[in-house]
Amino acid sequence: MSAAGAPDSAAGDHNPWIVAVVVAIATFMEVLDTTIANVALRYISGGLAVGPDEAAWVVTSYLVANAIVLTASSFLAKRYGRKAFFMAAIALFTVSSVLCGFAWSLESLLVFRVLQGLGGGGMAPLAQSILADSFPPEKRGQAFALYGVAIVVAPVVGPTLGGWLSDQYSWHWCFLINAPVGVAALGLVYWLVQDPKSAVEERRRLRRDGVRFDIVGFLLVATFLGSLEVVLDEGQRKDWFGSPLIVVFAVLAVVSFVAMIPWELNHRNPVIDLRLILQRQFGSCFLVMLATGAILIATTQFLPQLLQDYFGYTATWAGLALSPGGLVTCVMMFVIGRVSAFVQPKYLIATGATIIAFAMVDLTNLYGDLNFGFFVWSRIYIGIGLPMIFLSITAASYEGIRKDQTDQASALINVARNVGGSMGVSLAQNVLAYRQQFHQSRLVEHVVPSEPAYQHTLRTVTDFFATRGASAVDAQGQAIAWIGQQVRTQSAFLAYIDVFWTLALVSACAVPLAMILKSVKLGGGAPAGH
Repeated sequence: MSAAGAPDSAAGDHNPWIVAVVVAIATFMEVLDTTIANVALRYISGGLAVGPDEAAWVVTSYLVANAIVLTASSFLAKRYGRKAFFMAAIALFTVSSVLCGFAWSLESLLVFRVLQGLGGGGMAPLAQSILADSFPPEKRGQAFALYGVAIVVAPVVGPTLGGWLSDQYSWHWCFLINAPVGVAALGLVYWLVQDPKSAVEERRRLRRDGVRFDIVGFLLVATFLGSLEVVLDEGQRKDWFGSPLIVVFAVLAVVSFVAMIPWELNHRNPVIDLRLILQRQFGSCFLVMLATGAILIATTQFLPQLLQDYFGYTATWAGLALSPGGLVTCVMMFVIGRVSAFVQPKYLIATGATIIAFAMVDLTNLYGDLNFGFFVWSRIYIGIGLPMIFLSITAASYEGIRKDQTDQASALINVARNVGGSMGVSLAQNVLAYRQQFHQSRLVEHVVPSEPAYQHTLRTVTDFFATRGASAVDAQGQAIAWIGQQVRTQSAFLAYIDVFWTLALVSACAVPLAMILKSVKLGGGAPAGH
């Protein structure tokens, strides 16, 4: 391949690999913000004088806005130009990131976070389309490997970077750090990227034919996704349907979803092409990406949480436990990019899902004396499996779709990743909460005066505190408190084990879905997009 792109390439006369690096950096910056604020929530809560539940909306608002704008990105890119829309998304994301860093209250931070999500949601799908248009079919697998590094590694780097910035400086820098990267990406996109001739001709055709944006469909989809995100993310905190807020959003989600289906299926220019999801190939890829997003986001959130809450790690060290897995993922992305030229995507997906399922099973060997290396290796196993799934899904999802459906397919795959991530976090949160309650109630049954084991433990621990200088009464009180803490810790460990078993089952479900995928022509990642 020559240094310059093809005549109808989004890279124009520039080296397409430079364009690939630029769009990967922009995508990395956007995906990073899905997790970088997670470990900083306690700092945000303290800095803005709000409760933990209120601070959690910093994460929720971003995901909601991000998912909503994804559904409109395909049409807006076609109607106003992919380059122009991509630059507008980067600019909005960068400016709103700076505003988030200077937010003076929770309300202002949420407004700026929504704007940040709107900008970020338009970046990831367009990055895929730009890559598809910049490379010939035989090189797309490697190009998507570079893009996949940004998608998979960013959520791993996010907790580490967010924890370090919050520990060393301030939570504000979790957002301000985007400013120089965003400005650089904006300038490079302006200089390097161009709209292919086919995209320019299609934009002219849309204007000439008077094709309008499906505003009704967009509002229905936005209401459905926004309400669903709120229900999934806030349900556990608000006691699910015991909360009027959750009931209202659940009704909105159901009504908008039911109304959306006939409208989108019969509209001339739907904001979401539901027929794509009904296809066996793309529909299976959509479901597998839901599961992949669930595993990726849930493990990225719950492993640092486990390490901080029950192993005494700082936010920085909890994030560092994930970093070696990120490095393995980087290497595996390029390895799988080459292997994908010889192996069918369905076999790579099935293998990756199996590896991740076994990695989740390995994490069920949880107890209080585990060292740093155990968690590092657990993430390395996940880092081996994820690229097999992610890269293969990205390539297989384009098989059998028309050129004019590329942007739509890209947007839907990214919606699946975001929604899957929210569903995975919600599922893990509920399993953790309910199973911890269950295990604690079972363990407490044995912590009673009539149990000889309890009496023996109480005497032993009381003697221990007495030898440390405590009075008889104080020593017994400290012993009872210590036993209570052990019960809570053990019930938490058992609940986390149940979470990992659940995630193992989710990953295992991707195996049969992968095997029903069609065989594709090897050597290409996607058709040329528009």
